[in-house]
Amino acid sequence: MPPTAENQNTMEFLLDVPVKLTVELGNCEMTMKDLLQLGIGAVVQLDKLANDPIDIFVNQKLVARGEIVVVEDNLGIKITEVSTGSTQAAEESPAPDSAEEVT
Repeated sequence: MPPTAENQNTMEFLLDVPVKLTVELGNCEMTMKDLLQLGIGAVVQLDKLANDPIDIFVNQKLVARGEIVVVEDNLGIKITEVSTGSTQAAEESPAPDSAEEVT
């Protein structure tokens, strides 16, 4: 439903509600033995290619995809695709169990 002046005023109180934004860079499976052997400098290979889009979730719901950028000395996200709200996109990329949080 597109925003109208009437429902925008009605829902304005929601604008200050905090939400959790999570970015999923990728994931992998490993044995507990391999996990316990990880140390400083270890590299964990993820299931995505370096140029694949990353998934952006709000409260565990896929809302967009993007790419990682560097802004000064910080990592950022450049949004390249916004979800249309269809359930198909959410089914293709399930919400992450654990992912990096961006603030």
